[in-house]
Amino acid sequence: MAGLYLHIPYCKSKCRYCDFVSFADCESMGEYCAALLKEMRLDAAALPKQAYDTVFFGGGTPSILPVGAVAMLTDALRASFEIMPDAEITIEANPGTLNETKLREYRAAGINRLSMGLQSTNDALLETIGRIHRYADFVQNYECARAAGFTNISADLMYGLPGQTVKDHLDAIETLYRLGLNHISAYSLIVEEGTPLYTDVTGGAESLPAEDDVYLMHRRGMEFLETLGYARYEISNYAKPGFASRHNLNYWENGMYLGLGLNSHSAMRINGSWMRFANTERLSDYIMSCNQGIRPLASEPEAIPRAEEMFETVMLGLRKTEGISEAAFRLRFGEEIEDVYPEALKSLATHGWLVRDNGACRLTDEGLDFQNEALLAFLPD
Repeated sequence: MAGLYLHIPYCKSKCRYCDFVSFADCESMGEYCAALLKEMRLDAAALPKQAYDTVFFGGGTPSILPVGAVAMLTDALRASFEIMPDAEITIEANPGTLNETKLREYRAAGINRLSMGLQSTNDALLETIGRIHRYADFVQNYECARAAGFTNISADLMYGLPGQTVKDHLDAIETLYRLGLNHISAYSLIVEEGTPLYTDVTGGAESLPAEDDVYLMHRRGMEFLETLGYARYEISNYAKPGFASRHNLNYWENGMYLGLGLNSHSAMRINGSWMRFANTERLSDYIMSCNQGIRPLASEPEAIPRAEEMFETVMLGLRKTEGISEAAFRLRFGEEIEDVYPEALKSLATHGWLVRDNGACRLTDEGLDFQNEALLAFLPD
């Protein structure tokens, strides 16, 4: 399995918690899209032929692109790369940047999954974190998406927001369930240094919920989602049957993916070696390189040592509730996982954080809550 990622680094405005490579100034958007088309052709010529099972338009806010741009980019992807007929093609969208015309365009272009950045159903909380929309905007966009033919729609929720209560989070989950969402991603807020929210929190202008309350939001939210029929398949992701994100599952299975656009990252098997590479994060450098017929890489592709590839496979695979397939590990590396990591598996099992059943190694609920600590057991001394 392999995925294509396309980065659109533009937003109507920057959220107060965001430290992604994105810009509220959209003046260069047309020039950037033209550069993307050139990068597609450059990468297609330089890299081994590969069929792609998933495509993901991420950002930033891909839905900020003007009418016609997404269809143009999708057509260009198909012209440069082999996209499987049954590919999952996702576009991220923020309420307040969508309309009926855009949604019909997306469906006509073959986009079959919509991931909407809601974050909360509480308007006061949305304002606190600097979102451009209100809950009513989300509902309107959601109903338009259903009318346009989208049957696979996901929404993001955040918890641990300034002023948020456990009830706020549970109310948001119930509201989305009643709307009929197929997939919900529930993430804890991380206050990143250098963002406006970080400045306000460290300066005392905003206060975050206590750690115990944030943990309660996570645990009670998880239990409520599962009660409502959303199966937890990864630390922060829940889906109705058949609606797990195939693109993200490929990441967590340490599959191949090609990133296109500013600051995009890639991991691919090239000439028998597991290779990693990334694009520049400087917009001017990206556009200039593409215009000059040069791939916009930040540095030369790097071969990943086998031991590091093994650890990354474990690190990513243990994010999934079903864990790591022992057969898949054996097929990929020619070794049994228990022979590579005997002490780690024994230690985590003794601690109650890991179990082995149905041909898989997986973390327990408690192990998933403390995944970072659990992964330390797999690092070399």
